[in-house]
Amino acid sequence: MNIENIAPLFGLEASDTPLVLAGPCSAESLEQTLATARGLARAGITIFRAGVWKPRTKPGGFEGIGSPALAWLAKVKEATGMATVTEVANGRHLAEAVASGVDGIWIGARTSANPFAVQEIADAIAALPEDVRGRLTVLVKNPVNPDIELWIGALERIAGAGIRRLGAVHRGFSSYGKSIYRNPPLWRIPIELHRRLPSLPLICDPSHIGGSRELIAPLSQQALDMGFDGLIIESHCSPECALSDAAQQVTPAELAEILEGLQKPSTPAEGGENLEQLRREIDSIDDELIELLERRMRVSREIGRYKHTHRMPVVQPGRYRALMESRVEAAAALGLAPEFIRTVLAAIHEESVRQQLGLR
Repeated sequence: MNIENIAPLFGLEASDTPLVLAGPCSAESLEQTLATARGLARAGITIFRAGVWKPRTKPGGFEGIGSPALAWLAKVKEATGMATVTEVANGRHLAEAVASGVDGIWIGARTSANPFAVQEIADAIAALPEDVRGRLTVLVKNPVNPDIELWIGALERIAGAGIRRLGAVHRGFSSYGKSIYRNPPLWRIPIELHRRLPSLPLICDPSHIGGSRELIAPLSQQALDMGFDGLIIESHCSPECALSDAAQQVTPAELAEILEGLQKPSTPAEGGENLEQLRREIDSIDDELIELLERRMRVSREIGRYKHTHRMPVVQPGRYRALMESRVEAAAALGLAPEFIRTVLAAIHEESVRQQLGLR
């Protein structure tokens, strides 16, 4: 089914300012939950997020208080008037969260990667009274792996259950090896999601992308510059004492400073003729890139014919490694990021191999 007729998240009308959801990674105690919420309310935050059930990578860590913490979220709403939202991972979680009075739920990255789990949640949503479904906001985080079809599939399952206050959350993707980010953003994937589902609200999670509080501000600005509709940021009254994700949480006061420092992106009209000229230049360069790629594949097919005639293997790892190293070094000298060039060259090589195999 197509995702359409999306209603404003939490019943809020469109605004010039981004939607901001904030709160601790985990609701650890009533005192900590209320102290954080009151601090955020003073900072102007109107939507409180907190984890109740916390899926951890390995057993033995803090896995959340569980169902009793839902009562703390109800006290947050009573004390501050804030809307509340928490993560659910199965049908029971969904039923308990809704019964406790939360205004929204999110489906985490591990859960959205599992169609069985998402469908269980969707079935639990479909069993709710129609008026409850109409009030409930559901946010779907991207799967841990960079699979846009899996992400869209999860969104479609939830939409199919009758949810119209539906949004997507970009929290980055798991990767192997060292990176400046906890979960590299791979911005091209949320950009493609927005292209395919332009009416769907898109929220960025800089806390989980960066993994450190120092990266929250620059990632938030980058998300807004790219047209994201909102931010979901982890905030704790005493981050150094947090039982989970301590390194990526900020105090409510620090969050207020971050938000105050964000710059509103200019609209295309404000960019004027200069912006349109630059866009035309981009269009021209893109046309040249397409022509160059066609020429390269034409040569690749000639190479494929030669290899076929002389019974040579299509893939030659030694040359590929040497080519990759030399091209990355040359690109770095021009100021291009090595990771970006490796991604581009890997895609070109994959297509070249496909073209050569097609001749056999």
